Amino acid sequence: MTLSISAYSGSGTISTTEISMTTGSSGPAVNTTAGIYQAYIDCNAMTAADEFQFAVYEKAVSGGTQRQVLNVHFRGVQATPIAVSPSLMLGIGWDMTLLKIAGTDRSLPYRIAQVV
Repeated sequence: MTLSISAYSGSGTISTTEISMTTGSSGPAVNTTAGIYQAYIDCNAMTAADEFQFAVYEKAVSGGTQRQVLNVHFRGVQATPIAVSPSLMLGIGWDMTLLKIAGTDRSLPYRIAQVV
């Protein structure tokens, strides 16, 4: 087993366009690199009026439709500024995304760690 501390990382301004955390562009993208993944999102810049969505997508079967498997909303100032996702086994057609729901566009640095 190998651990990649920063398999994917970025720090873009998150707005009302859903951003792929694996490509840095609009998403979700479709990634087929198999592994166990965990996201780290720095929400320290958020204010009381902000709300952001973190989502994970995957396909149930090869050739299937990519669907959300996890959807988490961060609202307001975060008591614990770095959000950590559960570890998920992914690899058929997955992505992790960020989206602003309300408030001001913010730069939210993130990384995705991987076990392969």
